[in-house]
Amino acid sequence: MNATSTNTWSRNGYSVANNLKMYYEIYGEGKPLVLLHGGGSTIQTSFGRIIPALAQHRQVIGVELQAHGRSGDRDSEISFEQDADDVAALLQNLGIQKASVLGFSNGGTTALQLAIRHPVIVDKVIAASALCKRNGIPGGFWDFMKQATLNHMPQQYKDAYNEVALNPGDLQTMHDKCAKRMVDFKDISDEQLKSITAQTLVVIGDQDVMTPEHAVEMHRLIPGSRLAIIPGGHGAYMGEITTLQPGGNNESFFVPMIERFLDN
Repeated sequence: MNATSTNTWSRNGYSVANNLKMYYEIYGEGKPLVLLHGGGSTIQTSFGRIIPALAQHRQVIGVELQAHGRSGDRDSEISFEQDADDVAALLQNLGIQKASVLGFSNGGTTALQLAIRHPVIVDKVIAASALCKRNGIPGGFWDFMKQATLNHMPQQYKDAYNEVALNPGDLQTMHDKCAKRMVDFKDISDEQLKSITAQTLVVIGDQDVMTPEHAVEMHRLIPGSRLAIIPGGHGAYMGEITTLQPGGNNESFFVPMIERFLDN
């Protein structure tokens, strides 16, 4: 399974960041844009449909986070803060002093933490379907997460993990760490969100997992941020793999929108 039609990366590999073996792929040339995938996902399952278009005008750096895809794991829980620190260390290893970041879902939460914890290296942030407050999702979600099992994980995610993982047998471990992180989710404080200095675009679907009201709250707390509410579900606006439908082409709207944001 690969959501992209061809492997178009100019280079890929591993780099040790904070004692974690992290996988990355680099596409295109120009100003750097880092892609941070959603929970349980890979670079391709989250961004495969939009990487070719984005790489026409900039250097795109896809990253796989702790326990995900081709990256390694630690004998510890995963956290958004640690993921942000790992991305910062990876960029330093790659010699990238400043980059914009597009994070989707859990990757969007990590992108916000990156802007909070490492503001010097972050140019602009696109927080796509990101969560920063527990009340941003209806209560039934939290009850579901407490009972989540591997059987609930979308088959597309399982297939993608098993295809590329260093140790495919660790799928259960990855699932359990992701589920626990969500069960234990702690709000990003108003003060932290107000401290973000990077120009930020908040993106959400009008039928997303998070509520539109949550996106509006983020927009109002992050200084000078912009807000886009797009028709569709969780990641449908960029062709996330679980949302793909025959004839669908929502990313043809999303890519020009974020390119305008990044270029202005």
